[in-house]
This record gives sequence, structure tokens and C-alpha cells, in this order.
Amino acid sequence: MARLKLHNKSCVLVCDGSKALFYINVGDAQAISLQVIKEMVDHHPPTRELGTDKPGRSFYSMGGSRSSMQETDWHDTAETQFLRQVAGAFGEVVRGSGTKQAIVIAPPRALGVLREHLADDVRSVVKAEYSRDLVKVPTPKVEAFLQAEGELR
Repeated sequence: MARLKLHNKSCVLVCDGSKALFYINVGDAQAISLQVIKEMVDHHPPTRELGTDKPGRSFYSMGGSRSSMQETDWHDTAETQFLRQVAGAFGEVVRGSGTKQAIVIAPPRALGVLREHLADDVRSVVKAEYSRDLVKVPTPKVEAFLQAEGELR
């Protein structure tokens, strides 16, 4: 495998379901130096505070049997909506910077939602995806992670 080099002006997205950090590499491939250019935070309350009522019931056409319906997971819905907004914002950052290389770091579920909602032109610029939750990790540790991953490839 060829070594991944994080060039100057490359964009890096580190996110989860409630926080996103948009970085740009102001260093070079040998000395990665990430600078935060945008941050998005979504504070959504727990599902129990988002729900409105108990789950509904459905009736069968024959007989008196009833069945309950599954309750909507409002927390999951809020995270998905947030990740859609992150995908749109990441597209704006990538297009605005004119970069030819981007990296996405997110937990597996968030990574799946992002893949689904990234525009084609942005998806073509994404050179690597890492299935990790590094959003609460300090920037120097994210830089060290990317440096180590580049050396392993």
C-alpha cells in the first residue's frame, strides 16, 4: 500500500453524532499541523425527553387482536439530521478551500450516514476514512494518529 501523505491545505473532518470538527492541515506531509476552521455542536436531549407519548397500537382486521408499534428513537433521528448538516457543511469547506484531498474520521454508524449524504464531488476528494471516535481527543493526538496511520500505509 502506498503511504498516505496529508498535504498542506488538506481537509480533515472528525465527528460523531453530536459534534464535528473541521480541520485544515497548515503543515506538510512530514509535520502535520491541524488547525480548527469550523466546529459544529448539536445538543439533543435524551430520547425519553424527546418522546411525546407511548407507542401506538394497530388492530388486525379479523378478531380482536392488537399489536403495539415500535417507538421512534428520536435521539437517533436527531443524530442523523445533524450528520446530514455536517455532510453539507463539509462540502462547503472542501469546495471553499479548493483542496484535492480530504480525510474523514468518525465512528462506524456516523461514517455510514456521512457516506450516504456527501456530495459526489466531495466524495471523490476523500482519500481515507477511519472508523474511530476521536472527536473528544485533543488536536495533537489527532495529528499523531494521522501521522502514525500515514506511516503504516
